[in-house]
Amino acid sequence: MKNSEPKNLLALDGGGIRGVFTIEVLRGIESQLREFHGRPEMVLSDHFHYVGGTSTGAIIGTLVSWGLTVDEISRLYVEQSPIMFKRQKWSQRLQSKFVETGLSDFFKTIFVEDDGQLAKLGTEKLKTFLLVVTRNAKTGSAWPITNNPNAKFNDKSQPGCNLDLPLWQLVRASTAAPTYFPPEVVTIYGEESDYREGVECAFEDGGVTPYNNPAYLLFLKATMPEYRMCWESGIDKMNLISIGTGTVPTGRDSMKSSLLDTARRLPESLIVSFQKYQDMLCRNHGACLFGPALDGEVGDMVRQSESADFNYSRYDYHYSTADLEYVKSISKRGLQLDNLDLIEYLQNLGAKYARENVKLNHIIPQSVSAQGDRKDGTVATS
Repeated sequence: MKNSEPKNLLALDGGGIRGVFTIEVLRGIESQLREFHGRPEMVLSDHFHYVGGTSTGAIIGTLVSWGLTVDEISRLYVEQSPIMFKRQKWSQRLQSKFVETGLSDFFKTIFVEDDGQLAKLGTEKLKTFLLVVTRNAKTGSAWPITNNPNAKFNDKSQPGCNLDLPLWQLVRASTAAPTYFPPEVVTIYGEESDYREGVECAFEDGGVTPYNNPAYLLFLKATMPEYRMCWESGIDKMNLISIGTGTVPTGRDSMKSSLLDTARRLPESLIVSFQKYQDMLCRNHGACLFGPALDGEVGDMVRQSESADFNYSRYDYHYSTADLEYVKSISKRGLQLDNLDLIEYLQNLGAKYARENVKLNHIIPQSVSAQGDRKDGTVATS
């Protein structure tokens, strides 16, 4: 793992197929880094020290940590999407909309060691520290798991070391969206008597925790003494970039709503609310360099602060009513998480967004001044 300063953190939201948007923003970041360093072969794992993701963000984040180029990530993601979203037989659709084997087989193919063995969380093939957010359905609690070797449950001398869990299974667990995919069953061992022989626990999508946007959690994991990473905070020590998958309005035009319509809207409304809350925490505790407005009162909170814990940038697209109407003209299913008809649209949207918004001073704020920069990292002077 890299040990240079400052520490660069990357957080990726969940959002189903809208992760295609995230990938295009990552392409913009990779391009900026390659140009700045004069290294056309540079990958994101050469720059970021800690990558965290939830659901589709966990897939993309793990591929980033695996050391792939954005071109490779995009190709795999788009090629595998029809396989990942393979529908269940009608007789099984009361349990889940899609079969899990497409996802599982894809992850088992990618996350393997050089000798063909399935990689574990503690594999050295991960080029960065990695955070994957899932939810333990047995306890009802969020289960953010990392490959930090110093973490409490990553002690090789203790039973049930999380570093020995299959990497593919943890990523699959983070993507097990309720009603979309069945839970992933993982056998957990521990010191407690109930866990010494192993307990099968069902894990589901991290998006149903407060951490569909895992940005602030990633900061806490990196700095809190309880998490045993203990990186130093400060604007000269840490830079955090958070990428969303596009925010869809969750309100309704009429005060009258059926119970079914209310139930359908509620999960996404809660997820969006938690995303904004995590974003606001980051903007308040960090020096926000870039981000769309949060609301009419606080605005975008882009401001400098010498006492901030980190530099922070938030990339996300807010869909307007006109956007939603245009999406409907492409596909009547709109921005549903499994709408593969939108892949090309999302690619174009993400590429345009990245061209207009991704800036080098967001990615390497400590090395760039308003006067200019050079590829060797020195500041140009007049």
